[in-house]
Amino acid sequence: MSARHPIIAVTGSSGAGTSHVRKVFEGIFRREGVRAAIVEGDSFHRYDRAGLKALNDAREAQGEGRLSLFGPDTNLLPELESLFCSYSETGTGHRRRYLHEKEDAQAVGQEPGTFTPWEPLPEDTDLLFYEGLHGAVRTAQVNVARYPDLLIGVVPVINLEWIQKIHRDTNLRGYSREAVMRTILSRMPDYVHYIVPQFELTHINFQRVPVVDTSNPFIARDIPIASETMVVIRFADPRGVDFPYLLSMVKDAFMTRANTIVIPGDRQDLAMQLILTPIIWRLMARRSGVE
Repeated sequence: MSARHPIIAVTGSSGAGTSHVRKVFEGIFRREGVRAAIVEGDSFHRYDRAGLKALNDAREAQGEGRLSLFGPDTNLLPELESLFCSYSETGTGHRRRYLHEKEDAQAVGQEPGTFTPWEPLPEDTDLLFYEGLHGAVRTAQVNVARYPDLLIGVVPVINLEWIQKIHRDTNLRGYSREAVMRTILSRMPDYVHYIVPQFELTHINFQRVPVVDTSNPFIARDIPIASETMVVIRFADPRGVDFPYLLSMVKDAFMTRANTIVIPGDRQDLAMQLILTPIIWRLMARRSGVE
């Protein structure tokens, strides 16, 4: 953690909804005049799309299991930790982008599924903002989780998470349903060992829970809309959280535990604004105090 160069990390599985949370943060940054260096977690994959496919095809031909993007073998986790360390100490580091969509790739003259070149972070930023799979990862070799000043977990119940991934990857990225199902199944061990443990280290978790039937996520025709979900918000440390204020500002919110508030799904963005804006104010005030 660093008062001078704070780091915010949003972590969650593929299809969890971390990109939407990033947009909420970006809106707060614009409104509050915060200069953020945005880092995409996918940019720390070890292989581009073609490289990972070739590797897994070769492993299957030899009777070996497929590697997933959740595990350490397919990600540059030491480099991610090094970035967090460098930024927390000096406010500097390097980043690149992973080009998921055809439009993004065409804009820079590359193929989808490739990386842009590494480049320095912008100068004179107020904080680093990370969104991806491993913002709070901790293994025998790395401890990324020790650096962020604010760790946010985005954790839909798993059937909803799968529905969201299936719809995104089939409708936006052109994968077949069977290919997405195979990916989900192959990455379960890494999901259990490297994704789930992060959520005991996060400071705040946002968990969407559907109130419609999602028993078989592989045949769901639609993603449950926001009004068909509730959001469970868990604070690791409830001290200093103004729960009466949140209950008064978010209609139909209620508490289930001393550190947990539940809200209607279509009020998640409002709740995030109310919860996260004061935290960002405090990070910026602390930063100003050491300049």
